[in-house]
Order: sequence, then C-alpha cells, then structure tokens
Amino acid sequence: MKKLLLLLVTTVTINAAAQLQKTEPPFWYSGMQNPILQVMFYGKNISQYDVSVSNNIVITNVQKTENPNYVFVTIDTKNVPASDFVFSFKNKNKIAFTQKYSLKARKKDSALRQGFDSSDMIYLIMPDRFANGNPNNDSTHDTAEKADRSQPGSRHGGDIAGIVKNLDYLKELGATALWSTPLCEDNDARGSYHGYGQSDVYKIDPRYGTNDDYLKLSSELHKRDMKLILDYVTNHWGDHWMVKDLPTYDWLHQFPGYEQSNYRMTTQFDPNTSAIDQKYCVDGWFVKSMPDLNQANPLVLNYLIQNAIWWIEYADLDGFRVDTYSYCDKAGIAKWTKAITDEYPHFNIAGEVWMHDQAQMAYWQKDSQIGAIQHYNSHLPTVMDFTLHDAISSVFNEDKAEWDKGMVKIYENFTNDFLYPDINNILVFAENHDTNRFNQIYKNDFKKYQMAMTLIATVRGIPQLYYGSEIGMAGDKGKGDPDIRHDFPGGWAGDANNAFTRSGRTQEQQQFFDFTAKLFNWRKNATVIHHGKTTQYLPQDNVYVYFRHNEQQSVMVVLNNSTETRTIKTNRFAENIRDSQSGKEVISGKTIDLKSDISIEPKSVYILELN
Repeated sequence: MKKLLLLLVTTVTINAAAQLQKTEPPFWYSGMQNPILQVMFYGKNISQYDVSVSNNIVITNVQKTENPNYVFVTIDTKNVPASDFVFSFKNKNKIAFTQKYSLKARKKDSALRQGFDSSDMIYLIMPDRFANGNPNNDSTHDTAEKADRSQPGSRHGGDIAGIVKNLDYLKELGATALWSTPLCEDNDARGSYHGYGQSDVYKIDPRYGTNDDYLKLSSELHKRDMKLILDYVTNHWGDHWMVKDLPTYDWLHQFPGYEQSNYRMTTQFDPNTSAIDQKYCVDGWFVKSMPDLNQANPLVLNYLIQNAIWWIEYADLDGFRVDTYSYCDKAGIAKWTKAITDEYPHFNIAGEVWMHDQAQMAYWQKDSQIGAIQHYNSHLPTVMDFTLHDAISSVFNEDKAEWDKGMVKIYENFTNDFLYPDINNILVFAENHDTNRFNQIYKNDFKKYQMAMTLIATVRGIPQLYYGSEIGMAGDKGKGDPDIRHDFPGGWAGDANNAFTRSGRTQEQQQFFDFTAKLFNWRKNATVIHHGKTTQYLPQDNVYVYFRHNEQQSVMVVLNNSTETRTIKTNRFAENIRDSQSGKEVISGKTIDLKSDISIEPKSVYILELN
C-alpha cells in the first residue's frame, strides 16, 4: 500500500512539472551590483501554485497577472554565492514540483568591461548576407522561413560560422569591433533575414547557429583584440512566443490591437504636441508584424533589462546598438539604459536616433542640456550622426561651392558640436543597412569614396563601416531593402568572385580594399584622432581643411571636392601648423612641404601627420 501511494504521488509530481514550459532568465549571475532578480515562470495554470526557494534565499515578491500561466518571482541574491538552488511549487493539495536554478560566477572584472569607443572602427554586417559557414543549418525544422538564395528578400544562409571563418579578413581591414544585426531567433514566415522581429530573445536563431556558436564568436573576436556589439531591440518583437499568450494585456501597446506608428519622433519633446500624436508615435507599431512593447509596464521593462544584462554576462559583450531607440517610452528607455550603465559604467550603448536636426539628436545623449530643459536624461552614451550622413550622401556630387552647397555642408555639421555633451561618443558613418549605398549614389567613384572614408576616419567620433563598402559594393534603396543587403561575394561555396581574398578580388575591389585597410589600420594607433581636439577652417573653393590635435601631435586633413587642382596657402593655418616644416601623407607616404603653398588634385585628399 505504501509503495502504491508513493507511485501515485510521484506520477502527479511529474505531470505537474511538465506544466513548466519556460523559465527566464534561464540562469543568473552572483555578485551583481543590483542583487534583485525577477524570475518569470511560464506554464499552464502555474499561478495556482505557491512558490518557495531553498538555500535561505529571500523571496521579496510574487506577482501574478490576469493570465494564470505566468508567475513572476522576485528574489534577493545579495551575498548569495555562485550555486544551484531550487524553487518549489505547491498547491492546496500539497502536491509539489521543483525547478532547479543557478547563479553562475561572473568573469573577473566583468563590471569594469571597456565598451567600444572613439579608438574603434565598427564593422556592420547582416549575418544572413555575409558568409555561409555551415550549409547544414540554412533551413531548420523548427523555423518557418526556409533558405532560398534566388529570392532577394528570403534567407540566404549566412551564419555565425561564416563570420568566424572571416574574422581575419576584418582584422586585416582594420576593424576593431563587430556589430551584427540581430542574431536571436526571428520566426516570421517572410523577411526574417533581417532579425528585427525576434521570436525568442534568449535563443540564437538556429539558422545562424547555437548559443554556444555565439559564445565562440565572442571568444574569437577577443582573441584578436576585437569587440562584439549586440544589436538590441527594446521597441518591438516579432512572432514572439509570449505574444501568443500575453502575461498582461498591456504587455504590448494596443488600440486595441494594431495601429501603425506615425514615426514622428519629434512628438517626444515637442512642447506643443498633441497627446494623440505623441501616443501614435510611441505606442503605434513600427509595422504590423512587429508588436510594440510597452516599456511603461514595470514587468516588461524589467524583463528587457534582465535580458540585456544576461547577454552581456553570458556572451561577454562589449556594447549594444539599440534599434529604434527614440520610438520607445521615454521614461522607460532611460531606466533601461541607466540600469545597464549602472551595472557596467564603461559599457557603451549606441542608440538609433534617426533624426535630421542636431539639437533633436543631442536631446537623446546622456546629460544633454537640451534634454535637461524638460528634466529628461536618457543616460544613452552614444547617438548616431545622421546629419553628417545626410551631408555625405550628396556633398561629393556638388562640384562647385555655393553658399549652402559643397564642403560647407560638412563644415556646418561640425559647427553644432557644442550641442552634444560628449562629442567623441557619436557614431559617424557613410551608410548602413537601412540607407542607400554610398557606391550606388556615387557610381563607384573611387575618389569620392576616398573623400568619404577619410572624413569618417579622421573626424571626431566612432567610425562605422557597412560590410562591402570596402570592395565597392553598391545597392539601390529605391528597389527595396534587399538591394542594399547583397550577399558578400565569396561568402558562399561556388561564388565566382571571392572578395575575402586578395587573389579572388577584382582590380576595382582590390583598389577599394587597399585604401580602406591602410586608412583604418593607421587610425588604430592614431590617438590624436581618437581623443584630440578639432580645429576647422571655412572651406574655400570647395576645399575643406581641418586639424585634429593634442599637445603632442597634429594631423592636417585636406579634402578637395572641386573638379580642379587647387593651391592652398599654408599661412592661413599658422595657428595649427606652428613650427612644423612638413607633413607625411598617410596613404602615399610622401612628404609635403608646409613652408610653401600646397597643391592638391581634383577630388582628392591629404592626411598629413605634421613633423
């Protein structure tokens, strides 16, 4: 009789345990600055159970929602060493099941990790379009969209193995940090290759590889003294498993259901805006397939904070780029950002604030005096210089200087640097995965490419290069996003052209690559570029001159955007040239005499290290 009773209890316990489908975060870390951890348990009718925990760990709160399939258990991990412990679930009938949970040890000095900064060059890739290192995972049984390289908007099979295989190419190019568009699972039926409609934010998409593969990518980058930046999405998800069974109605912004954003981010700070316009900007969905997350819901916000911190610890990350940053609830995204930077004071986060006015962009940077007018601080270390990008996208076709055309556009961009509280923490770029490709705009004009790359490599801030720029890849945004996201040649077996190797590149690809690699490898050790001051001079005859300088070094940059050879008088720049007699040109190695006038060919550049 006793044996029968024991068998009955054991059977019920196993059936109860089978109800637990998800535990998130799946594990955590000991010794965090913020010791409070909220663990979400998901399973059928799990809220009917009472919860306790072993090891004398204190439960500070148990929160149940209108959905009985969720329970959020908050514990205090202060002074709890790395260890395993057990959550126990009981109902009124005393039938219990348990769930093992782990606090893991952190890496040494994890909190002091150094994020990306102005000494870095960030290389941006779309992993599905970069390289296919493992054809066996191109399509998987548990994901909806299958690989079809013949369709521009489908998945093509690029993966983490392909990235790892080509890290030495990035090293040779002069990149010091890798930003990949999202790698977590995106199980949308169509167009999932971009990764921004995530369906599981604790799991690498199996078509890219496994979580362990991502750890390997991190490790291999760090072996090469390179950094890893994760593209984080706080604003929305895709076909996420939780959207199918929401913890709370207000986990998402609902109207009810879907309404599209008006995309007018100015409503976030416009003192004259209407409430309805501001609501549709923040609460409206980016697109119908991307449910909009409600960061004003404390459960949602905490879920996103813990998920972000989990990835930093788990994958040993060096930074985030945050998608659609300025579409989020202002107060919520500021709390999210501060929670991360409180935990990691030297970690960097770049937010996508895609606006076309510098005061509006500066509003979103940490400690902005503009934001302070409205008592707002985003705590965001880095914003992106979209106004510089706007100028770069047209200026090199403006051969004649006018009041508002030609290199004065670039000059004027930097006159507003005073608006930013930390001007070295601004991302500078000629193109990215959402813009028209530079070499499409300028028809693969190598001289114009030289001017643009020289600019982003030598001005203040953190330069970012989009994959393929360095081999002359083009693409027309007007034809749709897939056209600006071509496969990197040589990333797939059987590609006729392999641009990853010198022997496989065309003559034009090699010309672009050689210049880019020489420029950015020089920049690696050019501390005056990383942290120096800027002095710029009004452009004359479409020639723009500026200096990057500190007490020890000075670099003079000359860009001739005209179609004629120009002669510039060096005595105009005496305050920066000072006693220097000559300058060594970085790319050609030639010595340029600074005691006399300088002649510079049409559509060309000088980068002069002053002697």
